[in-house]
Amino acid sequence: MKHGIHPETRPVVFRDRAAGTALLIPSTVRSTRTIEWEDGNAYPLIDVETSSASHPFYTRTARVTDTAGRVARFERRYGRSTARPRG
Repeated sequence: MKHGIHPETRPVVFRDRAAGTALLIPSTVRSTRTIEWEDGNAYPLIDVETSSASHPFYTRTARVTDTAGRVARFERRYGRSTARPRG
């Protein structure tokens, strides 16, 4: 492995804004904002919209999509399409 070509890896806090949780993991991402962690040290902070703490796949809170209602709303808005002859 060549020396000096890989980015520096350091601990970074990723905070999930939706769930209010935070994870301290190694990363190469850079940030100007910092946060004081439980151990008393300051680490770079990255805010994320979704993580495993708030994603429906991991939390098993997936919403059921009402596809029939969406089709009806589309047809009300734009009218029912008629089949065109091919040819």
